[in-house]
Amino acid sequence: MEEIRRGFLDLVAARGHKIVDRAPLVLRDDSTTLFTGSGMQPLVPYLLGADHPQGDVLADVQPCLRSQDIDEVGDNRHTTFFEMLGNWSLGGYFKDEQIRMLWEFLVEIVGLDPNRLYVSVYSGDEALGIPRDTDSADIWTELFTAAGVSADRVVLDTEQRGDDEGHHGAHICFYRDKNWWSRGGGPDTMPIGDPGGPDTEVFYYFPQVEHDTAFGRHSHPNSDGGQFLEIGNSVFMQFTRTESGLRELGRRNVDFGGGLERIAAASIDSPDVYRVSTLWPLIERLETLSGRTYDENTHAMRIIADHIRGAVFVIGDGVKPAGKEHGYVLRRLIRRAIRFAHGLELPDSAIGEVARVVIDIYADAYPDIAAAGDDILATLAKEERSFRRTLGKGLRELRRLGKENRPLTGEDFYTLYDRYGFPVELAVEEAFARGLTVTDNWRTEFDECTLQQRERSQAGSKLGVS
Repeated sequence: MEEIRRGFLDLVAARGHKIVDRAPLVLRDDSTTLFTGSGMQPLVPYLLGADHPQGDVLADVQPCLRSQDIDEVGDNRHTTFFEMLGNWSLGGYFKDEQIRMLWEFLVEIVGLDPNRLYVSVYSGDEALGIPRDTDSADIWTELFTAAGVSADRVVLDTEQRGDDEGHHGAHICFYRDKNWWSRGGGPDTMPIGDPGGPDTEVFYYFPQVEHDTAFGRHSHPNSDGGQFLEIGNSVFMQFTRTESGLRELGRRNVDFGGGLERIAAASIDSPDVYRVSTLWPLIERLETLSGRTYDENTHAMRIIADHIRGAVFVIGDGVKPAGKEHGYVLRRLIRRAIRFAHGLELPDSAIGEVARVVIDIYADAYPDIAAAGDDILATLAKEERSFRRTLGKGLRELRRLGKENRPLTGEDFYTLYDRYGFPVELAVEEAFARGLTVTDNWRTEFDECTLQQRERSQAGSKLGVS
């Protein structure tokens, strides 16, 4: 991982990019999201036209946290925390320079097999007057051809068509919605004033993986069937949305983001990102502490490793466990990890042991995390003590409720939250894992219980009752 991280930074620096400091996971001047979820997020003002103090060609390695992916963690490719390699051109180079530089990085520096690289390109939208991105496709064609790789093209437009027909082995696939980037979806749903544009994604193919037909009859790059792993995305921001439609930006920008863990997984020919050098030592520690194997406890160990790694960085950036916003997400990560650690019968010290491994792994790349190590470990230990005291009681209560042979309600989940500190999402997840039914409107019922408790508290305060 360190070699890939350093190789990327050396390449972009040699091409004139200024290496910018990483942003904190909590952006103080951005209320659109709780955490920094992409490398470009801190740079939005500059992508919209502001001048960056370090120039117009920039790069970094940005830690990211996508709390919205928490329920996906447990498969072989999703993590809430990850590192994003990023480079940007603010009105300088465009498609040709970006695609060629990315090819050099992936093929010549990382050493990926060009025969197993597949790309997707924007297929255009006639209704909105946006042409097909043949410029990007032509550059990819030249690169594939020079490497002795077939450069066949296929126009799929939609994931559904890919699922139904496959990509026929083509290395260049045209999609519509999947190859337009903005923070708000397609070109017709972009927030007013936001930048956006066509993008071209790179995927790595794992022939040793059998395509999962639950995600469609045929395999293709944008399928979730398991054979293809997205490793990078170059966005060509040339539009902004106005009240009357799309308008060309005053300058065209490039925004590249590449998942470091995924690129590293491709480099070792592993479809499992948890086998890379920043995650596998965590798994090995869990195997040692539990006396169990990863192969037999894959799902639980992935969740523990991911959530503790994310929690280490969130605490290191100044967040404490709490009942709302950033603190709530942190608490959910920690308590979800503890819940699965409990299922593996791990000792109470396990969370701290895994966290120490995380801190050691990232000490050189992120010395600020190492400097905050004592505070991180103390915060985790405090939260673990608090939750473990009630975890067993909460699980017993959930088992008792499950024996009542009725759907669990929002009121049941509020009781688990109020008495035992169970985050409601964790309680619902646990219920489903046990095969229990849940009322369709459990969330509304839970929110109503929360509101009633708040009103009771306020009334008590007015009466002088605390």
